Amino acid sequence: MQAAPADPAGEPPSVTWGLDPMFSAFARLFVGDILRMTESTQVPGIYFYNSRPVYKVDVLGTVVYKREREDFFCYGVDDGTGVINCLCWKNELFKEEEEDPGKSGGKRSDKGHGGFNPVGELKKLRQAQQKRCRLEIGELLRVRGPVKTSRQQREIMASTFYKVNDPMMASQIAWMMEAPQLYRQFYDKPLQLQHNAKSDSAISPLSKAKHIIQDFFKQNSVSRFRPYDVQDLLQPLISCQPQTTSVDQEPVAGPSGSRQLRQLLKETLDMLQNEGIVYRKVKSQDEVYLVTAQDKDLLIAVKDIVREDSKREKYAEKGCHILHILSAVRQRYSLNVNKAALELVLKSLECNSDIVSSSDNHYTVF
Repeated sequence: MQAAPADPAGEPPSVTWGLDPMFSAFARLFVGDILRMTESTQVPGIYFYNSRPVYKVDVLGTVVYKREREDFFCYGVDDGTGVINCLCWKNELFKEEEEDPGKSGGKRSDKGHGGFNPVGELKKLRQAQQKRCRLEIGELLRVRGPVKTSRQQREIMASTFYKVNDPMMASQIAWMMEAPQLYRQFYDKPLQLQHNAKSDSAISPLSKAKHIIQDFFKQNSVSRFRPYDVQDLLQPLISCQPQTTSVDQEPVAGPSGSRQLRQLLKETLDMLQNEGIVYRKVKSQDEVYLVTAQDKDLLIAVKDIVREDSKREKYAEKGCHILHILSAVRQRYSLNVNKAALELVLKSLECNSDIVSSSDNHYTVF
């Protein structure tokens, strides 16, 4: 029984190809590089530039030869680095027009539309489409599509193609300025997928802590809590490595772990408050936090303010401005509600059709 052949050097496993953003995009590679790309031994039709998987490209160049068949055009495109064959299929409308040139021309005119002739305009549109698809030698073509190898010749199977009108060469200059930047920033940088496995470590403990607490809110439908209710959730994020002395190298117990935990919890709660996800209705020694999205009393208070104040003549036309609502909430409900929390409440009320935004930052009732 033969062993499976090992992947060639520089060719990553196929299961990791989707992790490269370049794999899903039309790569703007020079024709010379497209012709030199090596084909994958794992999946035919996939090619590698600098160990990065490519299967569809975007090319701009001059037509240097052409052939026309019943179903497609075949253009040779030269971008200054090489020439590649581009197979451009005709669409059905294009072929119908060729089969019966007088089919849509007609001599009808629609005087009832003020001289506007829909049939004639459709004919003009199809003629314009033909002109953009049928190119002559020396004209500029942009083509997008997957790369194929047919009869040992590299070519592009066009999914989109059209003639570029560029009398001042502005499009070509812009293209030649953008392409080197893409090479420097993306194409010439080898993809190091092993770093993705460590992506979690690149996320700050503060962001992890925030997501942990938010997940706890959702899973348990938490409406209010105290810091000690969520403190233990953050314990795995604290690296409690024992300190050692220089003499016997034995671990020495210390409060550093608990201090780190308390500090992380404090910073996380501050972040959640700044984003309006939680708030404290009353600041007291008993630290009670309310989850904004679950606080029905706050939602009712905001809804009542909008309903009552939008009846006043001052707000009857445009509705209540968000800053007015915020001021009213602080006066009537809690001084500690910030704008971020109010925006979450307004969004929730609007989703439930309790209120409606009449214009930017203005809200009213139906």
